[in-house]
Amino acid sequence: MIESISAITLGTHDMARAVHFYRSLGFELLYGGEAAAFTSFRVGTGYLNLTAQPEDKLWSWWGRVIFYVADVDETYAQARAAGWQPSTTPHDAEWGERYFHLTDPDGHELSFARPLRGP
Repeated sequence: MIESISAITLGTHDMARAVHFYRSLGFELLYGGEAAAFTSFRVGTGYLNLTAQPEDKLWSWWGRVIFYVADVDETYAQARAAGWQPSTTPHDAEWGERYFHLTDPDGHELSFARPLRGP
């Protein structure tokens, strides 16, 4: 049985820009940084990694990474305060989560969510 996801690694064409983006949202930098070819952030018990890719390496929509956060509305406000433009506003979904979507500077779609409490 699969127990968990250890990490997800996303490609970036501009490590400095990507590191700035994730740090502005509160991700904790563990390894690498703006000038590195590989960077790692802590995400709960797992990791979000960034790997530098050459400009000719292109990708298209591949899916979405969903991060659970303590407070969706606070995370949305933090993203807006950092100058980012989420593609949705926080709202409650019929499947029982409150969430919003934000695309990183390299085109990776992120969702920040929290399970809704029952009645």
